[in-house]
Amino acid sequence: MAEIYISNDKESLARDFAYWMLGLLNSSKGDFHVSLSGGSTPKKLFDLLASEFKDSFPWSRMHFWWGDERMVAPDHKESNYGMTYARLFSGVSIPSENIHRVRGEDRPEEEVVRYGRELESFMKNNEGKISFDLMILGMGDDGHTASIFPDNLQSLQFESPTFLATHPQSGQLRVSMTSNLINDSKEIAFLVAGKSKAEKVQVILKNENDPE
Repeated sequence: MAEIYISNDKESLARDFAYWMLGLLNSSKGDFHVSLSGGSTPKKLFDLLASEFKDSFPWSRMHFWWGDERMVAPDHKESNYGMTYARLFSGVSIPSENIHRVRGEDRPEEEVVRYGRELESFMKNNEGKISFDLMILGMGDDGHTASIFPDNLQSLQFESPTFLATHPQSGQLRVSMTSNLINDSKEIAFLVAGKSKAEKVQVILKNENDPE
């Protein structure tokens, strides 16, 4: 059952989500695997976690992954990992081995396979499934999430944990998690903010026009 939470502004959204996430962590034991999203909305959340929540989160038992990543070097301005490191990881005490980044500087065809295998080696359970404790997703203006774009919905049928996506406008290659992997998560949260996304959110929630 989906639940919708509405915050007053982007700052409130970040704080509300941080407290909700802390509640999940406090009710869990052992390693806690989180898949992060890129984009602009998580920036305020990452800033907040590295400041006000710096000493509240059990960083040593948290593992971080990415729902998708652009195939660029980690110091590139479009790297999701690079943004997360600058905003979050550089300000908290987290073991380097707990950060599982996509190697955007490597060959895309090889990295999509390697990242999928890393996911399986760390997280595959006895049922053969990979289940994140928390999957954090965003939404683009066109309604895409991770790198599952409206024009490549065939990716919804992939059985592998990862696939190589192509941005429909720029042609940029990205490693993305597949819908099967996303849907097997214990908790899935979409962080969406801004007027530019309001209309698309309504279309999705009301199943209007073309809900896919």
